[in-house]
Amino acid sequence: MSGKRFNVAVAGATGAVGEVFLQILAERKFPIRNLRLLASERSVGKKLTFAGEEFPVELLSKEAFKGIDIALFSAGASRSKEFAAAAWASGAVVVDNSSAFRMEPDIPLVVPEINPQAIGQYQQRGIVANPNCTTIIAIMPLKPLHDFGILKRVVASSYQSTSGAGAKAMAELIAQTRAYAKGDPLEVSAFKHQIAFNVIPHIDAFLDNGYTKEEMKMTNEGRKIMGIPDLRVTCTTVRVPVLTAHSISINAQFEKKITREKARELIAKFPGCQVMDDPANNVYPMPLFAAGKDDCYVGRIREDDSAENCLNLWVCGDQLRKGAALNAVQIAEVLAQKYLQPAAV
Repeated sequence: MSGKRFNVAVAGATGAVGEVFLQILAERKFPIRNLRLLASERSVGKKLTFAGEEFPVELLSKEAFKGIDIALFSAGASRSKEFAAAAWASGAVVVDNSSAFRMEPDIPLVVPEINPQAIGQYQQRGIVANPNCTTIIAIMPLKPLHDFGILKRVVASSYQSTSGAGAKAMAELIAQTRAYAKGDPLEVSAFKHQIAFNVIPHIDAFLDNGYTKEEMKMTNEGRKIMGIPDLRVTCTTVRVPVLTAHSISINAQFEKKITREKARELIAKFPGCQVMDDPANNVYPMPLFAAGKDDCYVGRIREDDSAENCLNLWVCGDQLRKGAALNAVQIAEVLAQKYLQPAAV
């Protein structure tokens, strides 16, 4: 980056994604000159460690972005709507991890491996939106297949871990598992039903069309990122008793035939994807393997004998990393490399 160093703010620094933001910024040696950690009033004064140094948490406010070049937001949609415009007015470009702006036509929705050219549209409103975590993981292997065979239709079923619902949901899975083993009553609060030893086909609110908001996020966001507004997509999203990493079963139909061998070749060459596809030796992606890793892992690749030009595949990815914080930091890296100049010292 030619020696450029940037003033960076993390809004929602004490949350699950905020903490992973800090890990990834350090791991990837993002060129930070000054770091400002922001959160709600109850977290002010708390100290977080970044690259071996402690930083105090400051109050997330409209005045907090003065002198900031890049603001990474993961404080929820309502906070993004409240503070993103003020950050841009102060000179900061916002990379927003919430659902607040994803489908707005003048705000780019970006997966850097897929549509990095869209990042330049930030200049309209000062915001780049980070997609839904499940959307990112699902479309990573679909992009190289689309470039070769042209996508026509996608059927996706997700198996989403409890960390996608926050730290309290993870703690509830652990607590219910312990209570079950002891024969004690199970307390249910994070989900509508018991999550231990169960699956729940209900993520986010139900809509009038019978789908959930999460399912429609996958549908609409995938179309926008891929640049295929008329892509036929149907999704079912399910919460499963897993701590970290989401999995998605995908059936995809293309304009032209893609063999299993060609699909493996295309996916293996695509940045951010790794093929794990040796069923004879019990090698396939699993959440236990994907958790804590940056890539999306793809396996169970096979041709669908029931329909023309269709493939089945299974993909796993860490939704806190590639599904959230890593993708946002990658966007920030493109902004820093291609578009921004640091604020004057």
